[in-house]
Amino acid sequence: MSIQIFEVEISVSASSVARGSTVGCVSIGEGNSGAWVEDTAPDGAAPGGIFGRGYRTITVGICALIVLSAFEALAVTTVMPTISTALNGASLYALAFAGPLAAGVVGMVLAGNWSDRGGPRGSLYASVVLFVAGLAVVGTAHSMAVFLAGRLVEGLGAGALTVALYVVVARAYPPALHPQIFAAFAASWVVPSLVGPVVAGLIAQTLGWRWVFLGVIGLVAIALAMVIPAMVRLRGSAEGAAVPWNVGRIGWSLLAAAAVLAVNLLADAKGWLLWIGPAAAAAIALLALRPLLPRHTLTADAGLPSVILSRGLAAGAFFGADVYIPYLLTVRYGFPPLAAGLSVTASGLTWAGGSWLQSHLGVRLSHVRSIQFGALALSTAIVAACATAVLVLPPAVAIAGWAVAGFGMGLMYPRTSVATLEYSSVEKQGFNSSALGIADAIGASISLAATAIVFSALAGLGGPWPFAGCFALTTLPAVAALVLARRIGQSQ
Repeated sequence: MSIQIFEVEISVSASSVARGSTVGCVSIGEGNSGAWVEDTAPDGAAPGGIFGRGYRTITVGICALIVLSAFEALAVTTVMPTISTALNGASLYALAFAGPLAAGVVGMVLAGNWSDRGGPRGSLYASVVLFVAGLAVVGTAHSMAVFLAGRLVEGLGAGALTVALYVVVARAYPPALHPQIFAAFAASWVVPSLVGPVVAGLIAQTLGWRWVFLGVIGLVAIALAMVIPAMVRLRGSAEGAAVPWNVGRIGWSLLAAAAVLAVNLLADAKGWLLWIGPAAAAAIALLALRPLLPRHTLTADAGLPSVILSRGLAAGAFFGADVYIPYLLTVRYGFPPLAAGLSVTASGLTWAGGSWLQSHLGVRLSHVRSIQFGALALSTAIVAACATAVLVLPPAVAIAGWAVAGFGMGLMYPRTSVATLEYSSVEKQGFNSSALGIADAIGASISLAATAIVFSALAGLGGPWPFAGCFALTTLPAVAALVLARRIGQSQ
């Protein structure tokens, strides 16, 4: 199972340009404290865009980092059965997926705090080192326990990398270039979505599964080398230097990560523990989550709290249902695995398309409307999947519906991202960016555990009901995100 939680396929609308001040032909964005100043046009745009003078190398470098991170997130799904057999690790199979997700929460908090203290440079370097170290441990592991340890380190680095790159964009690019660079991030997930599993399978069959991980290390080093020159010019902000290490928040992130792991592990429990165990672990996760998010997020206060909460709800709805679409096509319609994966490919392509569309519409499509349309599309798609299961509709209904879901996510995710930046002062960019990623991880993880419980509980009924139960459950957070969208545009 592959969960694209840590992707940063976000685009920023042209409205963010208004946050910068233009003096002559030089634009200095409010969110760019600590960045260098580039020559720009009167409207704040830079000649040549993100591939123009001064931006080409860093653009290619950070997009390459995202491509490689995306490839690893997708490729591991293909090779995990082989790894489990080779390392006798069937009992730890689920942890190989849940572990990096949980560790990523800790990485996000650490990177956010570090970036707020002195800029994203140090946290970016550290996240890449951790990511590479994790790949090295995984690729050389001779036991499932060591493999799992490497996956935890890899997840820690991947989570931190997401936040670090987010802050790099906020400070290194003028606001007029945000739509282009974040749309490029979206495109950076398309190719891995299409060819990642196939390439991983070929590598595993020809060179061995270890090279799926070890082969990426050199490519990561090249990508980082392209980013370093730009990072040398990127200074930490004066405001950020005054931000202390928040040891308490880091401790809460560790508790949240442990609770996330427990929720997923207990989803396979039996009897009364199947219901009480995950519920207790989820309650602990939500308790630990409060200090990691902006105040009043869980009560959906207007402005930034609703932005963060809607992101978590959207992640829970989409990823909770996403894993059951191919399963439905395989079990109920007899699709082979490759054909069943068409739904995932379709949603990945339309996700990028939705992201591109909303970035080009800019201020003509408000944040609220973009999120409302996206949540409506997601809700409709999940209902279509449920109807397909219950009424035995043609499988094309579910596949087309999930393409609509991807388009809706492409509309929603970018606007929650830009809204987070717009509501963030320089000294809060790291914290709020990490909160956005944490909402992703927690929302998706809890939803996946909840759907696993429902599927197990209804399995005895047979027929379409296990699938119908999962789709019905994930409709709830999608509808909640739709209702919550109006509060995103209200004053805090």
